[in-house]
Amino acid sequence: MKRNISALALLTLITIGFYSNAQNTPDENRTKNIILMIGDGMGIPQLYYTMTAVADNLNIVRSTNTAIVVTRSANDDVTDSAAAGTAIATGTKTNNGSIGVDTDGKPVKSILKLAEENGLSTGVVATSDVTHATPASFIANVANRGQASEIAAQFISSGVDVFIGGGYDTFAKRKDGKNLVDSLKAHNYQVITSPEEVASAKGDKVAGLLYPEHAPRMLDGRGDMLSTSTAKAIEILSQNDKGFFLMVEGSQIDWGGHDNNIDYIRTELLDFDKAVGVALDYAQKNPQTLVIIVADHETGGLTLVEHSVTKGKLEPEFSTEHHSASPVALYAFGKGADMFKGLIDNTDIFKLMLNAYQFKNSIK
Repeated sequence: MKRNISALALLTLITIGFYSNAQNTPDENRTKNIILMIGDGMGIPQLYYTMTAVADNLNIVRSTNTAIVVTRSANDDVTDSAAAGTAIATGTKTNNGSIGVDTDGKPVKSILKLAEENGLSTGVVATSDVTHATPASFIANVANRGQASEIAAQFISSGVDVFIGGGYDTFAKRKDGKNLVDSLKAHNYQVITSPEEVASAKGDKVAGLLYPEHAPRMLDGRGDMLSTSTAKAIEILSQNDKGFFLMVEGSQIDWGGHDNNIDYIRTELLDFDKAVGVALDYAQKNPQTLVIIVADHETGGLTLVEHSVTKGKLEPEFSTEHHSASPVALYAFGKGADMFKGLIDNTDIFKLMLNAYQFKNSIK
């Protein structure tokens, strides 16, 4: 009888131990980390032109899944970066010029905010002022993208762990007399103010305000700021065992489109692609990571015209100095990449990221 009791007790202990271990094992079906790469203004022609310039040798083509994304805003077939960024970040259509609010001006939560609420670390990297439309869409809630001073103030209370880009003057040289750099330090951010400081940045919270305004162009010698900052952000954020969310923007592909300058576009896209390579390399080594590469819209109405191929060289033509209504491509790699397929709306990107994370709490 004692032998039977002992055997039953042993079986019970094994069962309890197995159940306990199962409860403590991370859900392998859940995406732990998302790295969202936004090539601002990067239409398919911009990408294909750049591919031909490097004999198809781009990191983006390492992606395993693709989708086509419709970009229109709530009030126009041609979106701006504020409305497009808000759609991607929050899953909500809004009017051009608005950031982090719906068409009634009501604040809506971004995927970055929801990641924070679920204990994940978060970050934003850009080659623009960090208060510019796309990065701001993940951080702030304002009626107008021009409210840079208010957007900067919302960075302080946002809880974002790492942000790197330009915009020092937006934080430090303000009409209201406030020095938000001091506020960042009071909130335990390590503040760095030059690209040379990025690689050596340490700690859990880093505010990189590397330039007075926007970063210089690649054509003007910006160097590896974007890929180095992407690697540093991943290094810091990945210390959180629960996972992280990181948005990285190649901001100035768009500006090359506005200038109808194909060399500006090509060099900025190649730089963005180098940062994409950093993200994909991390995802290959960390299989619970999802990398999404997408444009917020197309800029310049770029066309690679018929009979333009001469000895392997493509001749681009622009139809506008503004954005176009052309759908853009999305490329995905890693955990959850197979969800991205077909023709989708830009608001679906948020919904699919939320589905990948499998957060238990609902959107409030």
